Amino acid sequence: MPTSPDFEHMLRESALRVTSPRLAVLSVVHEHPHADTESIIDHVRAELGAVSVQAVYDVLKALTGAGLVRRIQPQGSVARYETRVGDNHHHVVCRSCGAIADVDCAVGHAPCLTASADHGFSIDEAEVVYWGQCAECYGARSS
Repeated sequence: MPTSPDFEHMLRESALRVTSPRLAVLSVVHEHPHADTESIIDHVRAELGAVSVQAVYDVLKALTGAGLVRRIQPQGSVARYETRVGDNHHHVVCRSCGAIADVDCAVGHAPCLTASADHGFSIDEAEVVYWGQCAECYGARSS
C-alpha cells in the first residue's frame, strides 16, 4: 500500500508555513484528484471542523503558486485541483457527467507537443483536454 507524501516536508521545502488548513487541503486534494473547491471545503471541514471558505481559497492559491497543486479548468467546468504536478500530463473529460481522468503524455518529452509556430515563446507546457463520454455514461446511452 503506497504511503502518503510527507506534506509537512513539501510545505517547508516550498517555503510555506505548516498549518493545519494547508495540511488538510493538501491531503484532500491528494486523496481526491480533480476535486472542485466545494468538495475540498466539505472534506476539509469534515477533517478540521470549522474552517472558512476564504481560508480554503487562500490555501489553494498558495499551494498552486508554490507548485504543490495544479489547478485545471476544463471548458464549462469549475476549477479542479490535483497534486500531480510537474509531469505535463493531460486530461479526459466526460461530456455527460463531467468525470475527469488523467492521461499520460503519449509521445515525446514535455511539452509533449511541438507547436507549429512558437511565436518567440519559450514553451514549457502543453495542455490537451480530450472530450468524450466515460464508460458509465456511454453504456447508459447505448442501453
